[in-house]
Amino acid sequence: MADSTYASPPGGLPAQVALHTGRAVFTEAYALIPHGVMRDIVTSYLPHWDQTRAWVIARPMSGFSETFSQYIMEVMPGGGSSQPEPEPEAEGVIFVVEGHASLVVDGKSHLLKPGGYAFLPPGCSWSLFNKGTAPTRFHWVRKRYEAVAGVASPTAFVANEQDEPIIWMPGTNNTWGTTRFVDPTDLRHDMHVNIVTLEPGAVIPFEETHVMEHGLYVLEGKAVYRLNRDWVEVEAGDFMWLRAFCPQACYAGPARFRYLLYKDVNRHMKLGLPK
Repeated sequence: MADSTYASPPGGLPAQVALHTGRAVFTEAYALIPHGVMRDIVTSYLPHWDQTRAWVIARPMSGFSETFSQYIMEVMPGGGSSQPEPEPEAEGVIFVVEGHASLVVDGKSHLLKPGGYAFLPPGCSWSLFNKGTAPTRFHWVRKRYEAVAGVASPTAFVANEQDEPIIWMPGTNNTWGTTRFVDPTDLRHDMHVNIVTLEPGAVIPFEETHVMEHGLYVLEGKAVYRLNRDWVEVEAGDFMWLRAFCPQACYAGPARFRYLLYKDVNRHMKLGLPK
C-alpha cells in the first residue's frame, strides 16, 4: 500500500491470545465497526465477481438505516467483474483506497488510482477489473435511485479527490471542510458521497441532528466522535454507521482526520400513504 495513505481492512485473523477489548458496538442509533474486526472470517463472495471478496459494512435494515449499502471490495490481480451490479435501479459510487482499478463505463475506459472516484448512475453499463500485480481495494456505495418526474437522471463521471478542492466551512480558519464531488443544489442527485477533513485540533462544534443517514469510514487520523449519547474514540479504518437523527459532533486528534461520508439528500420524505 506504498502508493496510498488511506486506511483499509487488515484482513487475516488476530492471534489466539488477543484480548476481547475491541470497540465494536451496535446501538439503537449507531454502530461502530472498528478496523480490528474487519477480518477474513467476515468477508463475502459476490456473484459474477472473480477473485474478489467484500466486507459488507452497511446494508438497509428496517428501523435503522434504510437507504444504502456499503462494501469494501478487495479484487486480486486478474479479478473483477463484467456484470457487477445486479439491480438496474441502483446507483453507485466507487472510491479507491489501494491499488489500481480498470473501470469501463458506457464504453469509456478509466484507470482509478488511490483517491479515484466514480459515480455510476442507474442503468449504466460498467465493468471493473484489476489488471495490476497487487490487490485493489475500494469502497462501493449503493443506493436505489429515487427518480423524480421532470428532473433529469444524473450522468456518470470519474474524478480523483486529490484534484478536487476542499471547501472550508466559514469561520473555521480552514480547519474543517468538505471535498464535494457533486454540487449540493444539483437535484438530479439523491445521495452525496464526500470527504470530510478536519485539521489537528479542529472541531464540529455542535451536535448535528438531521434526517440524513450516514456512513463514515475513517480514511486517515483519529478523533473523539460524539454519537448519540456517547463520546467514542475512532481511528483510521473504523466505520461509523448512523441512522437518521443520531446526534453527532467531533474533536479531531493530533493529526489530520479525514473520512468518507455518505448521506441521502434532495428528496421528499415518503409518507407511506395507501396506494
